[in-house]
Parts: sequence; C-alpha cells; structure tokens
Amino acid sequence: MMTDYHGVTRMNNISNVFNTPLETGLRCMALLVAGYPNYYDIDRIIFYDYLLVHSGDIAGGPASLHPSTPHRSGEILIRRPVLENGLKAMIFRGLIEVKYSNMGIEYVATDLAAPFLESLEAQYTKKMLAIADWVVHEFDSLPISELKVILKNNITVWGGEFLNESVIRGDLFS
Repeated sequence: MMTDYHGVTRMNNISNVFNTPLETGLRCMALLVAGYPNYYDIDRIIFYDYLLVHSGDIAGGPASLHPSTPHRSGEILIRRPVLENGLKAMIFRGLIEVKYSNMGIEYVATDLAAPFLESLEAQYTKKMLAIADWVVHEFDSLPISELKVILKNNITVWGGEFLNESVIRGDLFS
C-alpha cells in the first residue's frame, strides 16, 4: 500500500527493509572485514551470519542484534539465496571480492570495505560490527566440519519450535 507524506510516496510494507540485499550484504561485509584477510566460503558465511544476528543464542555471547523469535533456527535453512544476493550487491560495488579455486568459491573484503563500514554511524551498525568481531574471534579457529556439528547440536535449541526434514536427514550443509 502506498501512502503520500507531504508529496513523498512511501511503501507501508515494513518487511521490504529486512533481509534485503543491502542489509545482508552489509552483514556479510562486516563479517569479512572482521575476518580479514581470511577468505570464507558460503557455508561459513551462513553460519556466521546466523550468529551475528542471534549471538545471544550462544552461552556467553553478546546480546543478539535482532530479537529472539520462535522458529528462528529455520532462518539458517533459507539464508543461502538471501546472503548470495547480498554478496552480489557488495561485489558489484567493489566492497567484496570473489576467489574461484579448487577449494570452491570464497569471499574476502576489499580494501574499501573497512573504511566504508567505519563511515556508518548508526548504533545498529556499531553493534553489528562489534558482534561480527566477536563471531570471528570465537569461531574462526574451527573448521567448517565443527561448525556444522555445533549447528546440528543446537538447531532445535535455537528457537527450538522448528525442526526441518533436512536437519533430520543430516544434509543441511551437504
């Protein structure tokens, strides 16, 4: 629905601002800047993004960036295409670089990413950057196989009202 405010037409649908390529791209960039100069594959970025948004799900972690909601563990199952769109948006702007190798597709922040993020002044952004640093500090030493075990062991606890068939089959990140 459209509403006219003093000659400016705006959308009333607030959901258009959440999980847009801009928002997810900024979160991906924050994680890649925190982990620089490391390259991350999409599986690690998916896991890290979940932890960035819901850091309070980890004992001793900082308060979550977003409120805890029922069924939030199901977000992990739909994150890939959403994050891929965010990554593409930041790649297009020269803030993230892609590396194709025998290891697969990996991403890294460019030299423009950190100054860009530092120029943002919103409290949300500052909190996002602090949590991204925490995520990388806490989990970067773990191989992706261990991250998958953590996910598998906690998926029913994190917003535990949700359990998906792919989690039961064990092919969430296969």
